[in-house]
Amino acid sequence: MTGKRSIFEEVGDAPRAEAPKGGMIDAPRRGARGAVRAWLLALFVLVTLMIAVGGLTRLTDSGLSITEWRPVTGALPPMSAAAWEAEFEKYRAIPEYQLQNRGMSLAEFKVIYWWEWGHRQLGRVIGLVWAAGFVAFWATGRIPAGWTGRLVLLGALGGLQGAIGWWMVASGLTGQMVDVASYRLATHLGLAFVILGLIAWYAMQLSRPEAQLLQARRSGERKLFGLATGMMHFAFLQILLGALVAGIDAGRSFPTWPLMGETFFPADAFYVPGGEPWQAFFENPGLVQFMHRMAGYLLFVFGLVVWLKGRRSANRATAGAFDAMAAMLVVQMGLGIVTVIHAAPLALGLAHQLGAVALWVLILRARHHAAYPLAQSIRGT
Repeated sequence: MTGKRSIFEEVGDAPRAEAPKGGMIDAPRRGARGAVRAWLLALFVLVTLMIAVGGLTRLTDSGLSITEWRPVTGALPPMSAAAWEAEFEKYRAIPEYQLQNRGMSLAEFKVIYWWEWGHRQLGRVIGLVWAAGFVAFWATGRIPAGWTGRLVLLGALGGLQGAIGWWMVASGLTGQMVDVASYRLATHLGLAFVILGLIAWYAMQLSRPEAQLLQARRSGERKLFGLATGMMHFAFLQILLGALVAGIDAGRSFPTWPLMGETFFPADAFYVPGGEPWQAFFENPGLVQFMHRMAGYLLFVFGLVVWLKGRRSANRATAGAFDAMAAMLVVQMGLGIVTVIHAAPLALGLAHQLGAVALWVLILRARHHAAYPLAQSIRGT
């Protein structure tokens, strides 16, 4: 029990009350958001490289050069002349060699083999980088609260992607196929963009403290977010159609623009040798390229509408994100036209595919800004 205090006692000597503590939203969070984000950005670069190498593998007709799926032992390439001959013999047994590449030399085979081996090897590297990073963060308790499931999802999707890759390759190893099935290629590429999009979104989420994100969400622009979400879905559909084009080399048919040959709609669009009319949507080069063109025009118009709405945002960072998206949309449209006119040479085909990656990420960035606008002063600076 304390004694009576003198009226002359110094105020500074009095015991001070504890400062009020903030709520749970202000409490420090476990985990290392910055380190996890850096790891995700490394994965982002690797997946982007994987998409580029996959595109080159397709453009060089290298995807069927390895006829077996050996996730572990396949990491080692042939190490002797006898091993190379054995691999070449397996390739000579598939339709692509018999119907398209008969007479190919061992030296020519090695070129396409190394492309496919590099593609698969890069997939293994991505898996190892994910596994090493996840185990390290989990074992040291540095995964931010609520993020374990999301990071596990990335690893699960990566494993699924490997299985789908083999499912795709297997479609070209029998029968009369000299390429992989286009719809399987679209599935494979589509999942790659899903994984890339999730990594990009997670990295954006981790770029700010959780408390700031919760605060920013209160001032999010719901209608603009909805438009950006629609843009995201539309762009994803166009990516799938682009994969169908790549799957049957439809980009090398009708190298004219704006018409397809001398007409707006390609002749014999629904003809498939020995097939049904519905198969033309996957296997007729003219119809597949026509669909990709029309979807591109619609995406371009819709993107301009979204941009006009986005540039009116009172938040300058949000408006700038939609400006960047629109600029890339124009570039990608131009790349698509030039690629078609030149019958999809390797360099332009790769540039167009990487343009799709850039546009995809910028759409996601604009969407994130609409949902979680950056704080700005009243003057907007």
